[in-house]
Amino acid sequence: MKKILFVCLAAALSLSVGTLSAKNDKKAKTVTTVFTTDIDCEHCADRIMANIPFEKGVKDVKVDVPSKEVTVVYDATKNTPEGLIKGFSKIRVKAEVSAPETPKQ
Repeated sequence: MKKILFVCLAAALSLSVGTLSAKNDKKAKTVTTVFTTDIDCEHCADRIMANIPFEKGVKDVKVDVPSKEVTVVYDATKNTPEGLIKGFSKIRVKAEVSAPETPKQ
C-alpha cells in the first residue's frame, strides 16, 4: 500500500513540475512598437486611448498628436504589430509600424 501511495505521489509531483515548466516557456515577452498614424486632434487620441489598451496583451499606450505617433507596449506572445494595426482599423485610424520593435526583459 505504501508503494502505491508513493507512486501516485511521485506521478502527481512530476505532472505539476511539467505544468510549471510549460508555463515558464510561455513567459511574457514585452515589446514596444511605434506606429505612425493619421490622427490630427485630441479627439482621435481619445479614441485610441479608449480602445487600443483593450486589445490582447497591450500593457501601455502613449499617443503623441503633434508627431502623429502612437507607442504601444504589449506582450508579443499575445499580439503582433499586424494585430494592433487591425485594432487601429476598427476605430478608423490608419496605422503603420514606423520604428522597429524593441524587446524589453
